[in-house]
Amino acid sequence: MVEKIPPGRGGIIPHLFFRDECAKAIDFYKKALGATEQCRMPSPDGRLLHAEILVGDILIMMADEFPEYCTSGNPLPPKERGATVGLHRYVEDCDAAVKRMVDAGATVQCEPQDMFWGDRYGKVIDPFGHEWAFATHTKDLTAEEMEAGCRACFAEA
Repeated sequence: MVEKIPPGRGGIIPHLFFRDECAKAIDFYKKALGATEQCRMPSPDGRLLHAEILVGDILIMMADEFPEYCTSGNPLPPKERGATVGLHRYVEDCDAAVKRMVDAGATVQCEPQDMFWGDRYGKVIDPFGHEWAFATHTKDLTAEEMEAGCRACFAEA
């Protein structure tokens, strides 16, 4: 019997889209994130109709833009305004993760720093316009401690 939900695909799966750069993006994510390629399905004209990578144990689907097909219109992130969705990953070393992305070609949007909610946090934009945030949890805080930290943070701004 065919499983209605394939194994390992029961949650929400990020699906990233590219303008004829999906193959380049796979190489970038391998270098920048240590991703492993799971599959790629090229179209007859060479664009990637579908690809999958694993980052840690998270599956990410990818594809080039195909405006001519109703199932693959694939909205692209507007590079001049930033991504419309962000990808967030907890890692052992936030600073090292941001550095690895930058060394591979990403641009820092927020330098790694200790945040009022108890994480060390940094953010980059990859060469394809997608936003990636990295965090390392450093302190367990109560809701009251986070609220006080938030007020202090915004008082400084």
